[in-house]
Amino acid sequence: MLIPESVSKISIPQIPHPIYLRNKTSDIPTFDQIFFKLEYDIPLEWFPKVIIDAGANIGLAAVFFANKYPKSKIVSIEPEITNYELLKKNVSYYPNVFCLQKALSNTLETLDVVDTGLGNWGFMTFNKNEKFKKESLHSVETTTVSEIMKQYGFEYIDIFKIDIEGYEKELFDSNYEKWVPRTRCIIIEFHDRMKRGCSKSFFKCISKYNFSFAMKGENLVFVNNNLETTSNNV
Repeated sequence: MLIPESVSKISIPQIPHPIYLRNKTSDIPTFDQIFFKLEYDIPLEWFPKVIIDAGANIGLAAVFFANKYPKSKIVSIEPEITNYELLKKNVSYYPNVFCLQKALSNTLETLDVVDTGLGNWGFMTFNKNEKFKKESLHSVETTTVSEIMKQYGFEYIDIFKIDIEGYEKELFDSNYEKWVPRTRCIIIEFHDRMKRGCSKSFFKCISKYNFSFAMKGENLVFVNNNLETTSNNV
């Protein structure tokens, strides 16, 4: 991948490899949130072996997790193509990170990727039957959590980070019964300001299970009280 002039190479002491950020974009506050405010530095009673990074953007969360949990397997999912290209560059140093240029949904379908004007961290996905006043940038195929678990042979998910700009509403609307009980920790940011009903959909789902929760920055962190603290993933 050829890195354009608008991208800067950043080095920080705690990370052994360079990180690439686009100048004067939302990449900068995202970097600050992850590496200085440590919003994904969650104390856990087990060592995560399986991490799903949904809404991976340019891969900063994946880089953080790959350094904190070097023996884990990380699947990073990003629908928007320009973010995805920089994601691949940033995680290219980490053989335990696997990238999918997909959108996460509760069903297999094709979605439109739309620039909402909120910057590179604000791209949204819409069903092709939904009407939105901005034109689609491109289409993207979806995948489901169950498909990812099947593809990579996961029995459990140790950390499931979800920042998918409103599509959490659909993700937790249905077809979650097989994977939510097998998820130890969910780190989620809600986007009700962008799409109504996101948090309602999630809480309707999560209330069926025995999770405790706390706040960490912009995220809510949910821990499954029914699963053993020792990971059973292979």
